[in-house]
Amino acid sequence: MQSAWLVPLAMLFGLAVGIALTLLVSLSVRRGALAAEAAAEDVPDGIDGMLEALEAPGLVLDPSNTVVKHSAGAAALGLVHQRALLHPALSEVVEEVRATGEPVVRNLLLPRGPFGDSNLDVVVRGARLGVRYVLLLVEDRSEAMRLEDVRRDFVANISHELKTPIGAISLLSEALDSAADDATAVRRFASRLSEEAHRLARITQEIIELSRLQAADALKAPELIDVGHVVASAIDQNSVAAGARGIELVRGGQKHAQVYGDEALLIVAVHNLIANAIQYSPDGGRVGVGVRTSDGLVEVAVTDQGIGIAPADRERVFERFYRVDQARSRNTGGSGLGLAIVKHVVQNHGGEVRLWSRTGQGSTFTLRIPEASEARAAALGLESA
Repeated sequence: MQSAWLVPLAMLFGLAVGIALTLLVSLSVRRGALAAEAAAEDVPDGIDGMLEALEAPGLVLDPSNTVVKHSAGAAALGLVHQRALLHPALSEVVEEVRATGEPVVRNLLLPRGPFGDSNLDVVVRGARLGVRYVLLLVEDRSEAMRLEDVRRDFVANISHELKTPIGAISLLSEALDSAADDATAVRRFASRLSEEAHRLARITQEIIELSRLQAADALKAPELIDVGHVVASAIDQNSVAAGARGIELVRGGQKHAQVYGDEALLIVAVHNLIANAIQYSPDGGRVGVGVRTSDGLVEVAVTDQGIGIAPADRERVFERFYRVDQARSRNTGGSGLGLAIVKHVVQNHGGEVRLWSRTGQGSTFTLRIPEASEARAAALGLESA
């Protein structure tokens, strides 16, 4: 009789335990949800919109340094992954803000990735956001710093480039005075003086030309241009220099392609590419100039069999005064402005310049300019060809 009551009692006890456990689990989940809601409520309203509106990438971190909110720019810049800061230097800024309670501003160099020496030059601003959170704003100044370096290099290089011929002219004028009674020496010094004067004039002219090309209205009155005539003129201008070194200038491709633009500027651009190819080619080599049309573009390619350009230099060869081979440029009197002028001429004609190169085998520079068409004429406000 007694055992008959034990089974129901055991069942009731088990049921009671199950209900209790269920209630405990439900209560724990509810407490977790309430805690999460409370944490979420601590983050001021409108933070998401504010982060997206800011130009600088932004992040909001909780007391455990978990990134609870961040802008798309912060992820694109590689600052956060799976809600964690990727750079210890940023965590140090966060800890300093918490320790002092004051806003913190730091200039930092952050690695772009796990490999290589490339860095991001950033300004980091940290400040408290409410009681629990810290706001980080990270301004990427890498491009601004690069442009500042270019500006400094420009000033330094132009000073150096002008100082060389000016100094030579001064010395040669003194030598002429002291050698007044030696006709042979006078002729030799006068010849050198003329070379340095021409070099100085060329550098000055290229600086003026480059400045004009960088103006907003560089291409004021575009005309219909025969690209074949441009190429022929540029080849003719370089024929003496090529012949002196036994370099063959070979022309190929289409002869009557047309574009809208400034003929004189286009001749300068192609001339600079051919002169550059001659300068970096071996004696007795070959420089090819080809023209073709493709997909509404006229392409002028200048190919040499020279020393080629190393991968590290290819991104910089179009910068003002940048030269791959400093010694060769000094010997030939190059200014380092030729390819910069090419780039700006082509950009002003709505095109681009591309470079292919292989070290020890040569290089190909290709100008790509929109072909003359009714659509192009309409875009330039001209009558169609």
